[in-house]
Amino acid sequence: MATPDPHTPHPRTAGRMPSRATGLLYGLGFGGFVDGIVLHQILQWHHMVSAVEAPTTLAGLELNTTADGLFHAATWVLAFAGTLTALVAWRQGRIAPSWSFHLGLVVAGWGLFNLVEGLIDHQLLGVHHVRDDLGGPLSWDLAFLASGVVLIAGGWLLHRRGVRSMVRPHGAAAR
Repeated sequence: MATPDPHTPHPRTAGRMPSRATGLLYGLGFGGFVDGIVLHQILQWHHMVSAVEAPTTLAGLELNTTADGLFHAATWVLAFAGTLTALVAWRQGRIAPSWSFHLGLVVAGWGLFNLVEGLIDHQLLGVHHVRDDLGGPLSWDLAFLASGVVLIAGGWLLHRRGVRSMVRPHGAAAR
């Protein structure tokens, strides 16, 4: 019995649409990177648990730095998982995504990150807010949630345009 060529796509998956998981995982990971790098490190508006233990003492700073590091590790795992799903889809012989198909999912994934992180960490657990350095952070938290909704909607619309362009044969006019 001949050994199958590992570079030949399986007949059941050849020509199938690209994985949506890849773009969504990249968006979740990159959205977390933007939050952690810009809001935690550059602007220093909050840290992962700054509403629980303020980073105003050495112990508080150490706890928040550790929590931020674990958060960054989790966002790295999400981005790496996106890479793995891309490799799996490639090995399965799935067609490559168009730019709008993939970028739309990345943007929607970023929005999903903002929405989930905002609801869980800001509202339900209250471990931090977008602006822990202010007395009334609710408006900033609501704006963060709204940005998630806008990113999801815009990303999904861009993704759907990419899906339509991929299923339409080349040269066919749009209806």
